[in-house]
Amino acid sequence: METYSTVLTALADPTRRAIAERLAEGPAPVGELARFVPVSRPAVSQHLKVLLEAGLVSVTASGNRHLYALDPGGVAALRAYLDRFWGRALQSFKQHVESTGGTTHD
Repeated sequence: METYSTVLTALADPTRRAIAERLAEGPAPVGELARFVPVSRPAVSQHLKVLLEAGLVSVTASGNRHLYALDPGGVAALRAYLDRFWGRALQSFKQHVESTGGTTHD
């Protein structure tokens, strides 16, 4: 997987996020993905290239088609990166609650 910046930049585009969300349901060829998003087939191929370079999708040949799928390793690495922030947020919340004796102010 590339840098986290590359991955986050790849997912910043709404079309690429839609493609990734569709691929979470299972592998698909470019033609099917092109029917799922409001861009041309060549544009879908370009979006897939960015997702491939970011390590978020993989491609396998199946006859004369290429099937794209989410890359579990790339997704797991991204999740681990994001989980670090969640862990820090929870730790900060815990410290706040403990320091205020569990009271909150509206």
